[in-house]
Amino acid sequence: MKHSIQSFLFLSVAVLLVSCSGGSFQKTKSGLMYKIIADGKGAALKPGNYVKFHVVVKQKDSVTYNSFGKIPAFTMVDSVGRPYDISEILPKMKEGDSAVVIQLADSIAKQQMGQMPPGLKKGDKITISFRIVKVMTDLSVAQADFQKEMDDMKAREIKDLESYIKSKNINAIKTDKGVFVEIINPGTGAKPDSGKQVSVMYTGTNLEGKKFDSNVDTAFKHPEPLKFVIGQMGMIPGFEEAVKQLLKGGKAKAYIPSMMGYGMQGSPPMIKPYETLVFEMELVDVTDAPKQTAPILPPATGGGQNQ
Repeated sequence: MKHSIQSFLFLSVAVLLVSCSGGSFQKTKSGLMYKIIADGKGAALKPGNYVKFHVVVKQKDSVTYNSFGKIPAFTMVDSVGRPYDISEILPKMKEGDSAVVIQLADSIAKQQMGQMPPGLKKGDKITISFRIVKVMTDLSVAQADFQKEMDDMKAREIKDLESYIKSKNINAIKTDKGVFVEIINPGTGAKPDSGKQVSVMYTGTNLEGKKFDSNVDTAFKHPEPLKFVIGQMGMIPGFEEAVKQLLKGGKAKAYIPSMMGYGMQGSPPMIKPYETLVFEMELVDVTDAPKQTAPILPPATGGGQNQ
């Protein structure tokens, strides 16, 4: 079944890219080149609609992003659209339609006051192929749809990571939030409860072992312990979840699905979209959080004060 789904997704992407490869392009007012492959069945998109779509992005003939099999993109239709952006052509489309747009790096730089997009140089282009899969008229419905896509993706990632953990015979516990923690030393000191400040030494890698950050490896040039307060969202959720499984002095190796990490955006260039993260960590200290000082306000003036 899994192979059949993967084959269907591959076929969907291939059909979308091939169908968008031939024929002539049109241009929007801003100069964006585009071509619409009409499905002819769905309702026309109107300003104020919320659109769910799958997208494939290519830079210099290499696929850099592909939402098929992952979380679709969502956006709102307006009557004009942002200059030199796919939103310019959405009012011309219907539910079920596909399209391809081509953005030139030089033109993007002009839109950004001469700043060239990361990783591109003069003469390069970005090709964006997408398919409208659902149109909604109510924001709350669109938000619920997006949340369901997020929840479904997280469930798939946890299931895949659980299979990986089992295949590697890793002795890890699964937390309620879907982080897998291999306890090396549970520690014997204070517990990192909510509101406590923790100090952590860590090394982060992907599943293949490639390092993306560390305060243990001096090559990353920040050897000081990482400090943050539990419960204040100072770290990605999966990292905090793993730290909470330890006591002061404890050590662990945490396996974090992307939806508990950097998710669909990743953290370029080191962390890819939807990338599972692995952290070796040591909880070196647990203390009270620093007291927050009240801001110093300027003295009041006027307003009935005696002069």
